Amino acid sequence: MTSPARTYNQLHVPRPYTPGKRRISMYVSWSYPAESNRDITVMDNRFSTMTEVRRVTWPAYESAPYGDPLQFSQGISGSLELFFRAWEPFQALAGEATGHPVAVFQRVDQAGYCLPLDGRVLDDTDTLFLFGLDHVITGQEPEPAEIEALEAFLAREGSCLVLGPHHDVGASDDLKVRALENAHHGDPLVPRQQRFGTYTRGLIKGLGLPVENRYGLRPALIAGTRRPVPLSIDRDADSRGWLTGVDAFNFHMHLPHYAVTEQTDAVRVLGRQPIDVSKPHPFIKAGSHEFNAFLWVPPAGKRAGDILFVDSTVFSTLFGVDESVARFWRNIVTAT
Repeated sequence: MTSPARTYNQLHVPRPYTPGKRRISMYVSWSYPAESNRDITVMDNRFSTMTEVRRVTWPAYESAPYGDPLQFSQGISGSLELFFRAWEPFQALAGEATGHPVAVFQRVDQAGYCLPLDGRVLDDTDTLFLFGLDHVITGQEPEPAEIEALEAFLAREGSCLVLGPHHDVGASDDLKVRALENAHHGDPLVPRQQRFGTYTRGLIKGLGLPVENRYGLRPALIAGTRRPVPLSIDRDADSRGWLTGVDAFNFHMHLPHYAVTEQTDAVRVLGRQPIDVSKPHPFIKAGSHEFNAFLWVPPAGKRAGDILFVDSTVFSTLFGVDESVARFWRNIVTAT
């Protein structure tokens, strides 16, 4: 059976409210043109080209359409399109579970249309996945009106915001430290400095949350597999059951540590990921053997909605999906 026809260049059709069925939206914080037009002679702070991906992962992407320049972009834009393709299974699961199509927005899309975070995104959304995939160098600062719109969204009963600022690799000016970080995660497609998340960091600050994305840490693996060692889960603190039936996320070579930057009971660290300590890293040298992989900020004060922190790679089949990951997806999109 052929898949449904794909459409492009269409305006979003608002989804009606359905009791008990959440409307899911994804908002990617990048400027697609700013990312795809980065100078490929510059090594740092850019995505790989599709040609670089093909060379490093050969022969994984040699079949059509990926290896054919008549069907698939071979520049940075090709790599960006891999993200969209890899989110499709999550979108399909969420759509099946909720009865609503998943809307996917970009802050600036391929055609140069800018969509700030406002009522056009939020009014028909119950759960917003906000993926912080903008390189710092592209300057995606949130406007005050966007923070206000997000505060209004979170004042709505039953709302949920899933924040996924990506990794922050090579923040140090010391090149030896950058080399150590690179050797730790071991991904040849990641430059020695790759800093993400100006947009999400601005929103986090605007919402008054003491959380910051740091590093790019390699999870410990179960011996002989590509499956991460199970999360250390605080099930007593997980009163909403976000991690019910979940024991591990998928494997990604460089994940952010969501540092809680002050002593507070407002932020609950529900899932900590054991690190591959066989590969040195400044965070390990400082005495840490796990990083914060999943946080929950329960409703408080005027904020009626939940806020979750988890990396966008957990929702991408580029990095694998199993029963545990699929259960995590379903827990979030069907939360009541």
